[in-house]
Amino acid sequence: IPLFPLSLVLLPAMPLPLHIFEERYKEMMADVIPNESEFGVVLAKDDGIVNIGCTASVVNVMHKYPDGRMDLVASGQRRFTIESLDEDKSYLRAHVTFFEDEDMRSVPADLQFRADAAFRKLMTLERPEVAPDAAAGSGRLSFQMGQLINDLDKRQTVLALRSEVERLEYLIKIVPEYLFQRQQTALAKRVGPLNGHAKHVTEG
Repeated sequence: IPLFPLSLVLLPAMPLPLHIFEERYKEMMADVIPNESEFGVVLAKDDGIVNIGCTASVVNVMHKYPDGRMDLVASGQRRFTIESLDEDKSYLRAHVTFFEDEDMRSVPADLQFRADAAFRKLMTLERPEVAPDAAAGSGRLSFQMGQLINDLDKRQTVLALRSEVERLEYLIKIVPEYLFQRQQTALAKRVGPLNGHAKHVTEG
């Protein structure tokens, strides 16, 4: 599959807006869009790419520019592990193995209750304009919660775990500290501009 390394972690059912401007990715989209095929999104780090990613399919091409650039929206589909890389084309490709959850246990009621509460808190902080009830119900809850975690390593962990129960347990464990840190950051941004500014006194 074609690979699109990005500084983000894509999850199943997660929307992905993209502005395509590099020649190699224009070529990739010319191969992908007419065939309605998927491309793989992997997290790019300083020392290379992570070997677990998620495919995306193009949902809508919003705008095409005369020079071949385009704005589009894709959506996360299937998780995969990279087995080997292929550099024959201008863009990177990979032989991959797709995977699904191995642990198919249903989520216990108490875990579901705590996960729902954590999801609502995340939504209130990260998407205050959207009612949590309106956002719920589209895909697995763990992946919906993972979209709201703006920490790439934590979101990568959510992507890699192969059990809804494990993902929800992990998220419930990290959400309180994550929310605290986000609130502290927001507070610092509000307070920061107020510090160190004395009124200017004109001598006369």
